[in-house]
Amino acid sequence: MSSGELTGLGRPRPYAALSLTGKVALITGASSGIGEACAWRLAEAGCKLLLIARREGRLAALADSIRRECGVAVHTIALDVRELEAVGRLPDELPPEFQDVELLVPNAGLALGVAPIQEIDLEDVQAMLETNVTSVVTLLRAFTPGMVQRNRGHIIFIGSIAGHEAYGGGAVYCATKHAIDAIATVVRFKGDEGKADAVYEGIHPLVAADIADNVLYAATRPAHVQVAEILVLATYQCSAKGLARVLKP
Repeated sequence: MSSGELTGLGRPRPYAALSLTGKVALITGASSGIGEACAWRLAEAGCKLLLIARREGRLAALADSIRRECGVAVHTIALDVRELEAVGRLPDELPPEFQDVELLVPNAGLALGVAPIQEIDLEDVQAMLETNVTSVVTLLRAFTPGMVQRNRGHIIFIGSIAGHEAYGGGAVYCATKHAIDAIATVVRFKGDEGKADAVYEGIHPLVAADIADNVLYAATRPAHVQVAEILVLATYQCSAKGLARVLKP
């Protein structure tokens, strides 16, 4: 487009975001981290929430806080997404107010272990594949027919830089292309908080709220706009393993 053509367009109008008021959003892994942050952001945008996670107590507390502060309807389901039959039954078991799911955020995921493939724990492999892949497919199979029938809906996947770039010790996790967070977690190091903290020592990492903001952005573009992918890295990160640490004086 030439400069003349650009000038002829005149001043662009303000970009009108898509309203999410009253829309039903389903989030898995909703009791903490990115899932919890997404719940708050979508509630602030007026969504009715379906929150799914394993920890019933944390879910209930989160739902109470969101209802009180945001005034939106919230329905919680204590469920491990690896229970595939239960996931598949969800559309038929939801209260009428929550049956038309228009925004699906399959956030639940696991990153377990850093062993090379010849030493990898097969229970970890099974857990990651079932949580990060099979449960997501099951969730999509359950809720996309309704979206197709209504001819509308959003599916926002929470991926990882590991889905773009494989690295040593992450063979299975990288293959699944899904994770509970875009950064390393305590889960990955089997409860060793020291190792988990060391991954991002000396840099300012991404936090759950950073990702939730991008989820909201993707969900609120006008109907003619499709956001195919958003890749977010910490300022000091150039790749999955490329971290520029701040030198201590």
